Amino acid sequence: MADVSPALSAASARPLHWPAEDLWQAIAPIWPDFSVEILPEVDSSNSELLRRARAGRTEPTLLLAEYQSAGRGRQGKSWDSRRGVQPGATLMFSLGLPYQPADWSGLSLAVGLAVAQALHPAIHIKWPNDLWVDGRKLVGILIETTSLPGRSGPGAARYAVVGIGINIVRRDDTGLSVPPACVQELLPDLDAPAVLGRVVPPLVQTLRRFEAEGFEPFRAGFTQRDLLLGRTIRLSDGREGLGVGIGADGGLLVQLAGPDGGTGEQISVTSADISVRPVA
Repeated sequence: MADVSPALSAASARPLHWPAEDLWQAIAPIWPDFSVEILPEVDSSNSELLRRARAGRTEPTLLLAEYQSAGRGRQGKSWDSRRGVQPGATLMFSLGLPYQPADWSGLSLAVGLAVAQALHPAIHIKWPNDLWVDGRKLVGILIETTSLPGRSGPGAARYAVVGIGINIVRRDDTGLSVPPACVQELLPDLDAPAVLGRVVPPLVQTLRRFEAEGFEPFRAGFTQRDLLLGRTIRLSDGREGLGVGIGADGGLLVQLAGPDGGTGEQISVTSADISVRPVA
């Protein structure tokens, strides 16, 4: 079922025409109880779907809000879509579904790859969950899960929420640690509804394949877009090394610098608590 309640742009007083019905028709044959819901505003689409799941509403749902007053990124960072001047300046949506992969490792990388491939060849993936263009952030990804009612323990299915934020038009970069890129620099004719329609179907296919086969089928595609491959990177604990790819589990492989500029040990970074930045 597609439920659309468009908000009006203060500047143009015209509703955005979201492809809710088209997306529902494309995906409902895969998930018969799938729904598309577009709201004028919510605190966070991720938070809303998690609240619903904890209350027993666990059907697959695509939830988009034209404004998100408390959008969240990794490590609790905020992303307020009101930084955009009008609805559609930033595309922020979440896809929630009951999910049971054998191994969750590398899921954010597979999701990032799906979005990058759907948009443009110039987009690279910065481990573990951002998409960059020319040293600037274009897309942020936040994946969260909660227990399904009556299911718990190792290997049990969970309700997964995949949250994605995409800059559509140029935005103010005041106070941002990484300058933003936007889709319309690469694809001037695409607005937020067109990007949504372009990204969601391959994202659904990626989630289905990852659940069945894990990260390995996506590893080669990720390597082709790996922003950190062959670059000097700095970890949040101050160590520096060379990015040498990713492991089978999606961990970032780093060849640390040794004493006196020599080569140190190779480590696999798997913790989302470790911040990684390419060194200019």
